[in-house]
Amino acid sequence: MSSVEYLGIDVGGTNVKMGIVEADTGKISNFYSHDTMSWRQSGHFVERFGDAVALQLLANKEVKKVGIGLPGMLNTDRTVPLEITAIPEIDGMPMVDMLTKRFAGVQFFLANDANAAALGEYYFAEEKIKENYIFITLGTGVGGAAIINKKIFTGGDGNAMEPGHIPSRNGRVLERNIGKKELLDLANLRRSEFNGETQLSAEGDISTTGLVAAAAENDELALQIWNEVGEMLGEGLATLIKILDIKQVLIGGGLSASFDYILPAVNKTLDYWLNDYYKNGLLIRRATLGNDAGLLGAASLCFE
Repeated sequence: MSSVEYLGIDVGGTNVKMGIVEADTGKISNFYSHDTMSWRQSGHFVERFGDAVALQLLANKEVKKVGIGLPGMLNTDRTVPLEITAIPEIDGMPMVDMLTKRFAGVQFFLANDANAAALGEYYFAEEKIKENYIFITLGTGVGGAAIINKKIFTGGDGNAMEPGHIPSRNGRVLERNIGKKELLDLANLRRSEFNGETQLSAEGDISTTGLVAAAAENDELALQIWNEVGEMLGEGLATLIKILDIKQVLIGGGLSASFDYILPAVNKTLDYWLNDYYKNGLLIRRATLGNDAGLLGAASLCFE
């Protein structure tokens, strides 16, 4: 008896990635990636997208469910993209209806990409996790999700959990403090103020990989910068933990390579803000799906 298979699709501003995912192992086959911009420039994004789906379904006739992660906000019943900053021409398009009409007998599930990636951790992570957790992605921006009883917490109108947009320091939202560009601005500023020994460049061209590498060698300035990032993330997490009463936090995304260097400050900040009830059972972990998070996450929507 072969395993059930789903088609998972991770729609990003740069690439649209898709693949057939084995439900019980998370094994990905028939992987395909297409440059998002060329479909956008055709003026028929959903049609070109549908052509790629058609090829996948033709080659895998047993697949009857398709999960799609989109980078932005959706309507309450998750059938229409509302605000997809990277692909604004699909805003307001009845995407699920269009695809369902084209592919009779196939079900399509849409979700915000961070929500999808979060759910994927439940179904596909190597180590089993509790069914309630907060998920944060650190990358170009700061995204997030809450999974409650194995379901994506969508809030009142369907777009809950935007941790990147909560108030933070310097009169800015969290994402404008610790998103990739802002993090590097902070690093270059701290470098210009620093007089001690450091391997970080003073030319204003510090990279995130350079910051992680320097911290790995106990560079004092690099550790201070990650410490500051960890404090700001910790403040945001303290808020989310108290509001949601969820004590397990997973951290993923491209910048999660810094996990070991931000964790001490995250823990110290949470220790300051949380009382014993919240500290009991508190667990901050690195997410495990890495580059496959988007695709596996999209496929995991088919379980719901």
